[in-house]
Amino acid sequence: MQLRYNYRAYPNASQRRALARAFGCARVVWNDCLRDREEAHAAGLPYVTSAELSRRRITRAKRTAERAWLAEVSAVVLQQSLRDLDTAYKNFFDSLKGKRQGQKVGPPRYKSKKDTRQSIRLNTNAFSLHNDGTVYVAKVGNLKVTWSRRLPAPPTSLTITQDSCGRYFLSFVVDTEPDILPEAETEAGIDLGLSAFAVLSNGSKIDSPRFLRRAEKKLRRLQRELSRKARGSKNRTKARIKVARQHARVADRRRDFHHKASTQIIRDNQAVYVEDLAVCGLGRTRLAKSVHDAGWSAFVRMLEYKAIKHGRTFARVDRAFPSSQVCSACGFRDGPKPLHVRKWTCRACGTVHDRDHNAARNVLHEGRRIVAAGRAETPNACGAPVRRAHVPAQRGEAGSPRKGLTTQAGIPGLQARKHVKVTHCSATSDRRAPR
Repeated sequence: MQLRYNYRAYPNASQRRALARAFGCARVVWNDCLRDREEAHAAGLPYVTSAELSRRRITRAKRTAERAWLAEVSAVVLQQSLRDLDTAYKNFFDSLKGKRQGQKVGPPRYKSKKDTRQSIRLNTNAFSLHNDGTVYVAKVGNLKVTWSRRLPAPPTSLTITQDSCGRYFLSFVVDTEPDILPEAETEAGIDLGLSAFAVLSNGSKIDSPRFLRRAEKKLRRLQRELSRKARGSKNRTKARIKVARQHARVADRRRDFHHKASTQIIRDNQAVYVEDLAVCGLGRTRLAKSVHDAGWSAFVRMLEYKAIKHGRTFARVDRAFPSSQVCSACGFRDGPKPLHVRKWTCRACGTVHDRDHNAARNVLHEGRRIVAAGRAETPNACGAPVRRAHVPAQRGEAGSPRKGLTTQAGIPGLQARKHVKVTHCSATSDRRAPR
């Protein structure tokens, strides 16, 4: 399985200029190739192949006066930009044909140099890891990196990203084996909400930290200062970076909270069942800000890939399942209830239910039924995986290896860190814990 490890990089002034050139050249190649394909489609000509685009927009373009500066960056950066365009077109065509699951994917769009987030992608021919902890990038130099964890295997690709507040990150993709945890005796159904972030079927609750709501006062002041700056001025750029840093801090805290909570749930339960919520639809209601602040989709994706990584069972319960209407004690369907009703009494058996706890128990029962029907990602009786989905490389976090390796792939100079078992999941703590 593929996992992605992110690290913070600190390039110097000359390296930042070199990275800016790489970002710009990759963007120009993308736009030129996209323009050629759109013009060919408008003229009724055949689809322009990648080989023809590579000759026309990379090899020949370097020999012209208008694009001679493309030779100042690594050729791998330009070729990977063309491959990314091919991937975008493939996703678009697969979406049109119905081969791609999920929401419809639109055609590729042009990239702007005014975008606050820039990135390039490299393969193993254009970067290497040194013993002193630096990462060499072709035509950029040795980048200083803060290694927060060890790489369990040599990386297969590298993505360098500059975010909206000017931070640089190195994202390595590695191929690793699943780290199977010892079997647990408990299973959990999870009901996601706004008043409480998650309610488990055993009655435990995870409070909603509301990171965006807690930062609104400072964000309101920073955005007010930004609106008063003249467009195009340096003061406006400084104010924009301050706003971006505050938003990035909120996103980092939310992501850290999601990782701590999801890791704790996966470690404590052999099977995890969660309701498949319509987040896009809820994001268009009056609760949109609270829904996006909770980040349910990111949390469920973390549960899913960590369950596959650690050998746990994971299943999604259909959003049409009436988890809040059915009595978890006797199975009687008591009908829909408004959101302000947090407790209700079953008319059939007289059991008094907490709305969220009852929904979590119903999700647990429905998840078990889905697993019994063979429609979930779980090992069967013979130990073979049943419909085991492919695990893509996750951008947010991949987790540290748990087997106590004494050496690090590509960086033997760094010492291995001991793993500490997480015994408490705090909803408000900003400290990073091993996962």
